[in-house]
Amino acid sequence: MRLIIAEKPSLARAIADALPGSLQRMEGALRVGDDVVSWCFGHLLEQAAPDAYDARFKQWRLDHLPIVPEQWRLTPRPKARGQLKVLRGLFKQASEIIHAGDPDREGQLLVQEVIEHLGWRGRVQRLLISDLNRPAVQRALAGLEDNQAYQALFRAAEARSRADWLYGINLTRAWTLTGRQAGHDGVLSVGRVQTPVLGLVARRDREIAAFEPRPFHVLWADFRVAAGSVRGWWQPGEHHPLDDQGRLLERAPAEALLAKLPGTQGRLDSLERQDKRQAAPLPYSLSALQVDAARRHRLSAKQVLDTCQALYERHQLITYPRSDCRYLPEAHWAEAKRVLSGACRSDDTLREWLAGADFGRRSKAFNDKQVGAHHALAPTGKPADPSRLSSAEANVFRLIARNVLAQFYPALETREIKATFSVLGERFRAQGREIRVAGWKPLFTTRDEAPPLPPLTEGEPATVDAAGIDDKQTRPPEPFTDASLIKAMMHIARYVDDPAVKRTLRDTDGLGTEATRAGIIETLLTRGYLVRQGGALRVTRTGQALIAALPEAATRPERTALWEQRLRAIAEGSDQPAPFLDALVGDVRQLLTAADAQRMRQALGSAEGFASAAPKRRQATATRHSKADSGQSTAKRRATRKSGARSKRRTPEQS
Repeated sequence: MRLIIAEKPSLARAIADALPGSLQRMEGALRVGDDVVSWCFGHLLEQAAPDAYDARFKQWRLDHLPIVPEQWRLTPRPKARGQLKVLRGLFKQASEIIHAGDPDREGQLLVQEVIEHLGWRGRVQRLLISDLNRPAVQRALAGLEDNQAYQALFRAAEARSRADWLYGINLTRAWTLTGRQAGHDGVLSVGRVQTPVLGLVARRDREIAAFEPRPFHVLWADFRVAAGSVRGWWQPGEHHPLDDQGRLLERAPAEALLAKLPGTQGRLDSLERQDKRQAAPLPYSLSALQVDAARRHRLSAKQVLDTCQALYERHQLITYPRSDCRYLPEAHWAEAKRVLSGACRSDDTLREWLAGADFGRRSKAFNDKQVGAHHALAPTGKPADPSRLSSAEANVFRLIARNVLAQFYPALETREIKATFSVLGERFRAQGREIRVAGWKPLFTTRDEAPPLPPLTEGEPATVDAAGIDDKQTRPPEPFTDASLIKAMMHIARYVDDPAVKRTLRDTDGLGTEATRAGIIETLLTRGYLVRQGGALRVTRTGQALIAALPEAATRPERTALWEQRLRAIAEGSDQPAPFLDALVGDVRQLLTAADAQRMRQALGSAEGFASAAPKRRQATATRHSKADSGQSTAKRRATRKSGARSKRRTPEQS
């Protein structure tokens, strides 16, 4: 018997449907001929609690820290025992096992840790599926690989799990205990990803709170030229009071010039024209989709992830969604017309866009060299039934299909024009843009473009018809939203000061992963560290105090992003887990020396009245449910058990 272990029941059903023969249902499995397909439902195993290593660790004490296991242990999750029993029985009958976890680091860990836990010593093959459509699954079944080729990926995922346990348990216990000494009643959860994300929001909110608006003044003039009128803005010289962005800080110079301008003759001193050609935006990765869906449809990052999972698993309308790639395999180009024709059949807007597509075009999006374990999100070709889709599902599906369709549209061609007028010895600048070929642009916006400048001739006379001063104020930074926070996590190098580290981080995947970013935001909300105010994410008093009490290194993105770099090296076989974990233990020991009740007391005092108070119900839930053992809260475990087959879940410290 050949045993195929899928990551979740929905994937198991798709595999069974693609196998030849009649399907027979069993307890916890599906039989098709001589093949049996069984499944996990998320992680069946979890890192053992500290007291599994030593009963003394059940009591939280500072003198126990750091807790560092000598021999790592996994323990079954409470609701997983039944399925583990099913798998143990199937192992006794199997001659061969096929690992069918998701094609990523966590998917490799999730199934392989079960195979190793149950003591299998026979052959294991790897089945990689990113599209649940039957033809795609059949192709994957015909291309099985040796699971040995993915051992480095498994070791990287295992090292990540152990590192998150070490970091989360030791720091959470330390700051919770010092928090209690300082009078804070509740668990203070610290994680290697969630805490730097909280730090981003806390620092932004402090910048907003400390911001002092300053007035500035903008002088404009309408110039009459042969072909019409052009509005230009004064470019004051450096002898005037300017800020670092060149804005005029005193009104008097603008008033003095304004008094002389009406009716004055000037000329168009210089005219610059630049033609630009812009290819269509690439198909989506999950994070890029979350950013756009938040802006266009006001969906939270978690709503987008959940919607994508439904489109992938329940409706089978899109390919594997938890992808960090924005390119498609070259083989998809030949199938694009058939796939997109099927996908767009039931949507009026998509049918209209499909009619304008030229499938003879080949964009840079189809590039095997840019595709790793995953490719960009794309339709599978299965027609969408509008009556079965929610509004969010229809909107997200349309975005995904649109970005693939756009690859078969011409480039956007524009002409950028900059005009500089001189009058009374002063310079005024105007600029405009003319769309010469709309290309893919109409698929992305119906917004009216600013009118282009009229035809202009360098050196022509220009008379000031009207002029005025706009009085404005500098504005504080915008608070984070789901979209901007996801984007910040994607491009974390922008928030790093050290030039060497910044250069390094530009080559990494950012803070968190495609699969975990939405969950990290939701966890911070659930634990009462963030609240939503309108569309903004704001830090609470507790969240601000925790960031102030921690060493700065624990609240900034450098450490976790560099972790990801080490884990990637392990996954590629150029590094080993042991040196990585040894270095981490050293970091944890150093961080623990900064756990101080006095510092926590001061942080709680300074945060008083600063941040938005979390709703009492949410704060109570966070305190009641938080459990510092690797940051795995009771609420999180309940959510995991309820989610069942939907997806694998990571705790925030394991993200």
